Amino acid sequence: MLSGKRIILGVTGGIAAYKAAFLLRAYQKAGADVRVAMTPAATRFVGVETFSSLSKHEVAVEVFPENRANTESWTQHISWAEWADLFVIAPCTANTLAKIAHGISDNMLTATVLAARCPLLICPTMDGEMYEAPAVQTNLETVKERGYHLLEPEEGYLASGLEGKGRLPEIASILKESSRIIPTNNTEGPLTGQKVVVTAGPTREYIDPVRYISNPSSGKMGFAMAEAAQQLGAEVTLIHGPVSIPKPRGIETVEIESAADLFEEVKKEADADIVIMAAAVADFSPQETSRQKIKKKGAKTELSLTQTQDILRWLGKHKQDGQQLIGFAMETEELIKNAQTKLEKKNADWIVANSISEPDAGFQSDTNSVYLLDGKSQQQFKGSKKEVALTILQTIFG
Repeated sequence: MLSGKRIILGVTGGIAAYKAAFLLRAYQKAGADVRVAMTPAATRFVGVETFSSLSKHEVAVEVFPENRANTESWTQHISWAEWADLFVIAPCTANTLAKIAHGISDNMLTATVLAARCPLLICPTMDGEMYEAPAVQTNLETVKERGYHLLEPEEGYLASGLEGKGRLPEIASILKESSRIIPTNNTEGPLTGQKVVVTAGPTREYIDPVRYISNPSSGKMGFAMAEAAQQLGAEVTLIHGPVSIPKPRGIETVEIESAADLFEEVKKEADADIVIMAAAVADFSPQETSRQKIKKKGAKTELSLTQTQDILRWLGKHKQDGQQLIGFAMETEELIKNAQTKLEKKNADWIVANSISEPDAGFQSDTNSVYLLDGKSQQQFKGSKKEVALTILQTIFG
């Protein structure tokens, strides 16, 4: 649910501020793009450079920062508020909670709260007696009445040395609550309610730590298929190899490297309603992988290979009732004949076939020319990969 989402992580001046760095990384691993807003007090616990380096974004602290040449910086809270899908404040001190409850905007974090168009998740974190104080409890009720989301602190050993309720919740709990409240794709279409798994990009089969067998796949066609399925209303999981193109927003992504990695992830998702195997999977892997770089001097010039798992064929053998299996075939000759053979041998329902010898088609191109086969007929589609992907799914699923 967090993949492709844009999250502002607010960090305030409590000892738990250091945990926000781990939370940021967890959001990133879930596929989210994260920007960090800190209160001035938070910078006393964790340096701005830490969050800037981790997030790959500038960190917002002051509305009017010193030595800032950009005269539009004071409107940053507006642009960030428009950018975000979710605003999470973790940890949130009693001081910042009070400011939010009473609409005070004396730093970039609190100003952005007032400008936010997205859900706000507050994780109040403080000493146990502070948390139970009447003023804090009143402020908690106030922010709840205004529609903000609260994740109550956990009990345990606190920075004061006392036991009580006030600890920042575990990162897994914050991610779970974030996933629950973040806006989701509500597109209605022919694939609404369907779970779709798409594989994309190349795999890498390592010879040694610095050399591998792979192919030039960019992942563009597979990513386009995932976006098309989402556009038609599906819940999509995208499993992809090493690529440099941006991840699609709102789609859960899983990164893999080798064919064996891909097989393990596909098996986890084998109960999907629709599986689209668009990945360019290496057919061969080195029989042995060296742990150290193989030196040129004295090295063998022959490389022994072994076949990798035929994932599409495995899916065909284990296909469930009603499940639709769509494979891809990249050929250099006898395109239709070879694609038809693949359709039958793999027990697929559809094969999308294209030739790398055609102009404006193939691995790195933004356009494609393909044939869609179902064993009875064939149809040709041309255009951008996004247009072709959408046309393929509309043709199959109406």
